[in-house]
Amino acid sequence: MTPFFGSAGTDSSAHPDEEALRHVMGHFCSGVAVVTSSTSGHAFGMAVQSFTSLSLNPPLVSICPARTSTSWPLIRDTGRFCVNILGSHQEHLSRRFAMSGGDKFIGVHWEPTSTGLPGLVGALAWIDCEVEAEHPAGDHTIVIGRVLDLRPGDTPKGPLLFFRGQYAALDV
Repeated sequence: MTPFFGSAGTDSSAHPDEEALRHVMGHFCSGVAVVTSSTSGHAFGMAVQSFTSLSLNPPLVSICPARTSTSWPLIRDTGRFCVNILGSHQEHLSRRFAMSGGDKFIGVHWEPTSTGLPGLVGALAWIDCEVEAEHPAGDHTIVIGRVLDLRPGDTPKGPLLFFRGQYAALDV
């Protein structure tokens, strides 16, 4: 796969320019994302709704996993994560990754991103990050991720949204 702006690898000093970051962050509309990571050939992930672009320079994003999450400690321990912004056709992935326990990747199509993290096929965008900081906040944790690489997906679909307790789609 060719990265959107060039290969940043895992060097934290390399990052996308502001235009590329703005372009990819524009694909998210208060929607649903799946955060993934892997280690020793085992992939794991979790669904999140709390995701936002935090800073263009330096390039930072944030996610807010529940403090009760059993997936977040596994992801945190790798030091890296990929935010997969889900499209309107991926409600089934959101439901799968929202479950607790089990191998959530059984039957899920994914490919490694430029930094080797699990990128879900058909996602609207991938944002590869390293954990920059973590702050307790009530029943969640605010996680700040430094963007290592990112790219928009190839799907013409709109975003998967969660609105008033149910899934919805935005036609684009």
